[in-house]
Amino acid sequence: QVQPEESGGGSVQSGGSLRLSCAASGYSRSRMGWLCQGPGKERVGVAAIASSCSTGYANSVNGRFTISQDNFKNTLYLQINSLKPEDTAMYYCAGGRRHASARVGSPSEYNTWSQGTQVTVSS
Repeated sequence: QVQPEESGGGSVQSGGSLRLSCAASGYSRSRMGWLCQGPGKERVGVAAIASSCSTGYANSVNGRFTISQDNFKNTLYLQINSLKPEDTAMYYCAGGRRHASARVGSPSEYNTWSQGTQVTVSS
């Protein structure tokens, strides 16, 4: 497994959209997740996808986040729509256990992390 490498963060206005990408080779049988850490907050999971391609989301994302993957490109994506200022955070993609479910889980359930990309949403 290679450390995931993500891209796609940036500054957007409230109501806008972003797609985060994460190049992640060697994780085809693992749960992959997106987690975020806002200013002064703990890191929390927002979305996960299992090797079966089933997906799971934190209740807080309210249908605005979509996780997907392209196994041919070894790339994980997070589409974020209707961005809000409270979505401002560092976003990480992370690899978890093999054959794990799509339950988002806690950060401790992930063992390989990207460097993170900053998403800033202005009102």
